[in-house]
Amino acid sequence: MSVNSQTVEETARSSDRSLAHQAVPVRWASRVGDAVWYRRIVIGLLALAVLAPIALLVYQSFLDNPFFQANAKLSFSAYSYVLSDRAFYEALRTTLVVSAGITVLAVPCGAVLAFLLNRTDLKGKSIFEIIVLVPMFISAIVLAFGYTVSIGPAGFLSLLVKGQIGRVPWDIYTVSGIVLVGAASHIPYAYLYVSAAMRNLPSDLEEAARTAGASVWRVLWDVTLPLVFPALVFVTALNLLLGFEMFGLPLILGDPKGITVLTTYILKLSTLFGVPVFQMMAVVALVIVLLTLPMVFLQRHLLRNSRRYAAIGGKGSRATPLRLSTTSQVVAIAFICLWIFFAVVLPVGGIVLRTFVNAWGVGVNVFQHLTLAHIAGLLNVPSLKRGVIDTILLSTVGAGLAVCIYMAIGLAGHRNRGASNVVLDYMILLPRAIPGLIIGLAFYWLFLFIPFLQSLRQTLVSIFIAYTIVGLSYGFRLLQSLLLQISPELEESARTTGATIGQTWRDVIIPITKPGLFGAWILIMMLFIRDYATGVYLLTSGTEVIGSLMISLLATGAMDTIVALAFVSIVLTAVALGLAIKLGVKVDA
Repeated sequence: MSVNSQTVEETARSSDRSLAHQAVPVRWASRVGDAVWYRRIVIGLLALAVLAPIALLVYQSFLDNPFFQANAKLSFSAYSYVLSDRAFYEALRTTLVVSAGITVLAVPCGAVLAFLLNRTDLKGKSIFEIIVLVPMFISAIVLAFGYTVSIGPAGFLSLLVKGQIGRVPWDIYTVSGIVLVGAASHIPYAYLYVSAAMRNLPSDLEEAARTAGASVWRVLWDVTLPLVFPALVFVTALNLLLGFEMFGLPLILGDPKGITVLTTYILKLSTLFGVPVFQMMAVVALVIVLLTLPMVFLQRHLLRNSRRYAAIGGKGSRATPLRLSTTSQVVAIAFICLWIFFAVVLPVGGIVLRTFVNAWGVGVNVFQHLTLAHIAGLLNVPSLKRGVIDTILLSTVGAGLAVCIYMAIGLAGHRNRGASNVVLDYMILLPRAIPGLIIGLAFYWLFLFIPFLQSLRQTLVSIFIAYTIVGLSYGFRLLQSLLLQISPELEESARTTGATIGQTWRDVIIPITKPGLFGAWILIMMLFIRDYATGVYLLTSGTEVIGSLMISLLATGAMDTIVALAFVSIVLTAVALGLAIKLGVKVDA
């Protein structure tokens, strides 16, 4: 989904300014008042849903025992332990290295991809434009398992190479391995936002540089990248943020070698003490939030001020693709194919192959060991079967309900330029700074120990609420982009004829946005399918979902079951992505 019309937004702003100078008829006063009250109710409910978990984290961090224990009292002991623990600083250092390494690799590669697919005449780019986004829609935990079974020590490709040269020349269970795998899966995020900026560039300056004799690559470096510099800063902050939130990749690829990041350090605290040490977990969670909040606010600033950096040109969106030489075509296609092989073929192919074979190794023909036993096994274990069904329900019905909630929030801020809109905006951004693992932990505490919420803990409602909060920022932006494309004249016409605010929303705004709402539902569906960390602490009988089940099975070593669940997750994602493409949903904008 995309905000594809600067003109519409500017028209909305100019219309709002002109209306502000007109006298408001008396009969509109009650309608405006209704909108104000609606906005206040939405902000109040949103504040409760967003701030309650964070407030509980803060409160818990200043106690010497879990908050639900009668002997818990205020103390700095949790801070004292964590901030004096060498393992914490090692986890922090590794987090910084991994986050920076992913950013250094992902942002330039994503920018080059965006340039090749949006500003040149690259052959086959219509196909590449779809494939390059695939890693973004696949769960990180699935990708991690995919790399394990394909290029891990006993992976398919590893054993094949070992049979040829006598050894495996790589090791993904290292910090550099986590960085490389993480960068490959984060390149689509950089590509996505830089592409959006490049599509709005005029072609005049690039053509002038080419006329002066500059090569295509010189044009990229000296002309195109400087013009999209704000987008590059944005995706740099985004990738740093995503690096801090990483949980699945470090858990699968780092844990075997004792490599810990902040998110996995939280998980290890309970293992270290043998019991949940909520106060120490809360301290680490707050450290992550404090480190990521500045990056979230930087992204907000860049989004709100992106119009100031727009380039002016005569041809505007009628950009003429830059012509690549034969050599450049070959180099560009080789670069893209190599990345697709590493980021898509290896993990997805590894999962698919591992799901349907029961033996492999040096000299073993895997096609002679095909089986359906791993898939059948999912149907024979009630909890696994429920996990698949619950994931489907959550990603279809739950995603639809989430879109309705995001639309209700979007309407509260629609055409609002006051201080309340700033409050709403920051409230929506706040969950973006909190990893899903931490949000799940905070809601686990709320559902476990607040009396009137306890009945929801063992139902999908608890997972749905946590997922909805995690996806709040993304979902709101999708709906906001739809609302901004509606001409304000249509709403004013309805109000002039006597329609209330509610009637205007019901009869004008929602019908116009229906096609976009369906597209948003599909995108939120994929977001819910790929989520895995949020449900880790909420996992119980009745709340099984594929992602958290895979993590819970990791300690048992049941790799056959894990890869079968990963395969089901890939199939569900492929179905949703195929539906999005068939219906013309802009997953690349």
